[in-house]
Parts: sequence; structure tokens; C-alpha cells
Amino acid sequence: MDFNLFMNDIVDAARKDIQEAGYQELTTPEEVDQALKQEGTTLVMVNSTCGCAGGVARPAAANSIHYDKRPDHLVTVFAGQDREATERAREYFEGYPPSSPSFALLKDGKIVTMLERHDIEGHSTMDVVGQLQKIYDEHCEEL
Repeated sequence: MDFNLFMNDIVDAARKDIQEAGYQELTTPEEVDQALKQEGTTLVMVNSTCGCAGGVARPAAANSIHYDKRPDHLVTVFAGQDREATERAREYFEGYPPSSPSFALLKDGKIVTMLERHDIEGHSTMDVVGQLQKIYDEHCEEL
């Protein structure tokens, strides 16, 4: 099997997972600026191909939004794939080192808080769902 074809399949599946969950994929710096400067709360899921992204972060991203409170906007960038878009998104995460997978919550274009890889890796999907929903309770409005 060709490694590049194998990896393309993994990347395509990872993109599809998060898009089907309702997240808008941002692939350019311009799309990132437009999305992250919106008014209200925006959850950014920094996607990746690692096991904790597929086994914990993407399922948590999908399940956490079935809640009374949730962010106004759901977006994603893909670390290692859409490099320029990911780099631009990380410029908004002031005070946090690059981390993938991760979740950043912004309000009116400013970082509020972040769940970094160490908050995801080694935790269960439900642990991460709980962490995200706690953030929603603190910073988001009821829908």
C-alpha cells in the first residue's frame, strides 16, 4: 500500500468526521480571520491525525454541542494539513503554545480559554465532553 494514499484516506476521514459534526472547516488564513473575528463565541477545534484526535477529540467535539449552552460558531483548522490556516488561528490563541488536537474558545475574536493536548490525551471522550460543557456553561448562552 502506498503510504501517501493511506494518509490521504486518514486525513479525508478526519475532515469528514468534524464537518459532519457541524464544524466549518477553515483552510486559508483569510477564512480564519473572517471566522474568528465574528461577534459572539467561537469554538475552534484544532484537528490532527493522531490517535487522541480520532479517539477522543473529534468524538468530544461532536458530542459536546448537544447541550443547552454551546458556542455561537463552530469551526476547525487542520494541523499539519492546512498549515497557513492553522498558523493564523494560533495567532489568536495568545498565551497558549501550539497544541493539537486542542479546542480554543474565543469571544468577540479574543481567546477566553483553551483545552490543550494534555487536557485531551489520556482522557476519555466523556471527560473531554465534560470539560467542554463546563466551558460552555461559563461563557456561552443558552440556545
